[in-house]
Amino acid sequence: MKKRLLWFIPLLLIAGIYLYPVPEKDALALYTGADKAPLNDLAAFRKLPTSTINTQGYDWTYAVLGKGPETILFLHGMTGGYDFWWQQMNEFSPTYRVISVTYPPVDNLADLGKGIVAILDKEKVDSTVVVGSSLGGYLTQYLAAAYPQRVTKAVFGNTFPKNDVLEEKNKGKVAVATWLPEWLVMGGLRQNLTDVVIPASENNPLVGAQLLENTYGRMSKAQFLARYHCVVDKFQPIDGNQTKIPVLILESDNDPLVPADLRTQLKQYYKTAKVHTFHEKGHFPYLNAKDEYNTALRDFLLK
Repeated sequence: MKKRLLWFIPLLLIAGIYLYPVPEKDALALYTGADKAPLNDLAAFRKLPTSTINTQGYDWTYAVLGKGPETILFLHGMTGGYDFWWQQMNEFSPTYRVISVTYPPVDNLADLGKGIVAILDKEKVDSTVVVGSSLGGYLTQYLAAAYPQRVTKAVFGNTFPKNDVLEEKNKGKVAVATWLPEWLVMGGLRQNLTDVVIPASENNPLVGAQLLENTYGRMSKAQFLARYHCVVDKFQPIDGNQTKIPVLILESDNDPLVPADLRTQLKQYYKTAKVHTFHEKGHFPYLNAKDEYNTALRDFLLK
């Protein structure tokens, strides 16, 4: 009997390692800046009420501010949530109705799109400006193609066109990550953010706090992997020569997550798009270059 029980010890050790919880830290603990005003403003934004809708088998959390006649929908990337857009939500809510969504672990663009449309329907929004960054920019391209009647203007921020490059580059890592414990996956993501992404964003303390917070329990492994599968999902985009939906492309010249050739392909495909290039602002200019970002967005909205 004792010998048989010994077999359970390695299993318990493996289970303990696999089920070890992700340590939790919030933005307050992770923020390194001397100026606490941005962190205080973020905390105040998070106290505003959010809404929930159950669709596509998941609960979706989203925030709605403002009562303007036009609506702006903000869509975040792989590492993000509705509150990543807090500076834009605060900026535009006096004159627009603004909506921002956190994606549940939905692993394909079609279901992401259905979830977004369900939120618009619930909020009685017939059509909207859509502003997306990274995965959100790719999702914006999908929405413009699948639901053109719902999109009045589209902003493709720090994003990429339909491609095979990202899947070829990451499929091995993702295959391994699928089987790794959550704490280890989040630790690897955290290391990449610390070594590559945050430095490219001017080592901005707000960027660091919000990104790293997501790896400390605010985002699950299931959400992260599902978002990756959406990044490599394929669809037929709108005609790049079309003029029915005005398009603005926002890019950074040092974006560490979107290769230069994909940025070029995006501009070459959407030939009618306006382009604004941020200099040395990294992958999250809406966080660390909010004034320039908001000005570029407002100029596009008013034209």
